[in-house]
Amino acid sequence: MRILFMGTPEFAVASLRRLVEAGHTICGVLTQPDKPRNRGHKVTFSPVKEYALSVGLDVYQPVTLRDEAALELVKGLAPELTVVAAYGKLLPEAILTVPPLGSINVHSSLLPKYRGAAPINWAILNGEETTGVSIMYMAKALDAGDVILQKSTPIGPDEDAPALTARLAQLGAEALSETVAALAAGTAARTPQNEAEMTYAPMLGRELSAMDWTRSAAAISCQVRGLIPWPCAQAEIAGTRFKVYRTAPGGATDKAPGTLLSAGKQGIEVACGDGRSLYLTEIQAEGGKRMSAAAYLLGHPMEV
Repeated sequence: MRILFMGTPEFAVASLRRLVEAGHTICGVLTQPDKPRNRGHKVTFSPVKEYALSVGLDVYQPVTLRDEAALELVKGLAPELTVVAAYGKLLPEAILTVPPLGSINVHSSLLPKYRGAAPINWAILNGEETTGVSIMYMAKALDAGDVILQKSTPIGPDEDAPALTARLAQLGAEALSETVAALAAGTAARTPQNEAEMTYAPMLGRELSAMDWTRSAAAISCQVRGLIPWPCAQAEIAGTRFKVYRTAPGGATDKAPGTLLSAGKQGIEVACGDGRSLYLTEIQAEGGKRMSAAAYLLGHPMEV
């Protein structure tokens, strides 16, 4: 099939690679413009651009899709199908309808749950036990198109957002491969989403970082895992502000939430609001490096 691919981050690379390895003709790859790095002296290519160039694909990086030039570009590439995976911008309806088979999206949630920019993070933040990927027809409204195929997977109790993203990227590639085969055969399903079950996964912000020790240990663990790599959960302990990257469950405690219970080889143990404690096991002190809490405490002992 002649496919136009649109994507930007590492999550999208697995889907593009699967299409290439399946022998489809990738008539073009659209990705976000290069970003400056090191105060503008160098630029960073998106992961999709790096992969596309490595296999000899033509890459296009329009600043906007909302002009005639972008529409003419897509028309000129003459795709039978457009595949979008975390491109980073909404597509105008005029571009969505160019391919005769339409435009489909690889979305990292079980729609209609978690429409929006950060579905993987919010699934973890909200303590979901299961998530997955959806392949859907793209529509004018955000992530609201009819679903073609879904695949689900459990979320591991210690799985953070980067690890889950990597797994869902592979699962999304599998689902995409099956979907393209079904489209080619004319057997692709089309199931409207139930709007009554819709939830939203907005962009993450720094306002989510502050750790509230009155919450349960499990909820705080979800916060830590869901906010990696940015903006990260943060806490002030013994006068020092830390980013927290990993935790481990502690035991029962009758101490007030936020009380420092121990600081040693197991990590920094803090009382939570449900009568349980939580060990902070991987941290980064303000101005310091990311390291195990045990290693940090060797040079910065805490009084309990």
